[in-house]
Amino acid sequence: MLKVQGMRHGGVMANYICTAACRHCMYASSPDRSDGYITRKADGGISKKAAENMCGLLREAGCYSVHIGGGEPFMDFEGLLALVQTLTDARISVEYIETNAYWAADNARTKKWLSELARAGGDTLCISLDPYHAEYVPIELALALAKACRDTGFGFFLWQERFLKMMTGLARGRAHSRAEMEKLISPRYICDTAKIYGIGYGGRAVGIEAEYSKKFPVEAIVDSKPCRRLISGGHFHIDMHCRYIPSGCTGVAIPLEEAVRGIPDSKYPVLEALLEGGSANLLRFARERGFIPEPDGYPSGCTLCFHIRRWLSEQPGAVQDGGARRLTYSCAAYPELDPEHYRESMKYW
Repeated sequence: MLKVQGMRHGGVMANYICTAACRHCMYASSPDRSDGYITRKADGGISKKAAENMCGLLREAGCYSVHIGGGEPFMDFEGLLALVQTLTDARISVEYIETNAYWAADNARTKKWLSELARAGGDTLCISLDPYHAEYVPIELALALAKACRDTGFGFFLWQERFLKMMTGLARGRAHSRAEMEKLISPRYICDTAKIYGIGYGGRAVGIEAEYSKKFPVEAIVDSKPCRRLISGGHFHIDMHCRYIPSGCTGVAIPLEEAVRGIPDSKYPVLEALLEGGSANLLRFARERGFIPEPDGYPSGCTLCFHIRRWLSEQPGAVQDGGARRLTYSCAAYPELDPEHYRESMKYW
């Protein structure tokens, strides 16, 4: 059985729901995503069991430090405290906690939350600051949160502070539409921001590549080399369902236990096709099942792979499971694929 190798550093995605739906979000988080939190039970109560199990598996894999992201982790502050405390108790350090700062309007509450996080074992925030977030969250909230961190001695960094110069002409007290930012920043601010970031074109970011990049015939972009990054632990993520998500390849997820202890043979046909022969093999696999590539092609092999996986996730066999608050989705034929991810990735464009 194959195992994921080198799981030394990763991130814990506490949830998928977010106050924003940023254009570059690899995980297609948004206000529309299925609700839930890694430390929250179906009935709404706090439970550390899933997080404790995750910690045990991370330590077994040799991972002793993580960052926390989402979604927006602060949408369930009690759940976030429980997650930080659980990681701390397991002697797994929390490098930083990502946030879009939507919650930082109340300075007294902000400082109270920072104090509580510090007691639980958190000491640094990664505060999002870029034109994509500015479509949803006023710039002044990120700056207010940075100031509160300074005032209280809580560590922080703005991700990325260099975008402040690009956004000089924007009003800081409100969010801005695409049309406003195309006028005030640049008609190409979306692709310019992507280049500055050096983002990977996965998740919702496939829309950026689709809009601004040249397309090529599938024969020119497929790769027959095995896609080994699927089982490389470099900057992996664990989601709120305790599933391992490979670096840069969102929409593929398997139980963390299998990633650490061994992936059962023949259980994940899409994963195996990619591991055996890359996107060329996956294209053959999908064509045999009726997939027809877009006649004008795709910008890259990874984007072709994304669209093939999206198509497979929508085929008969995709099922929905009733949750306590919302529906979550799975794919019976291809259990490594997350249909909700692909569906949400195509929104907001």
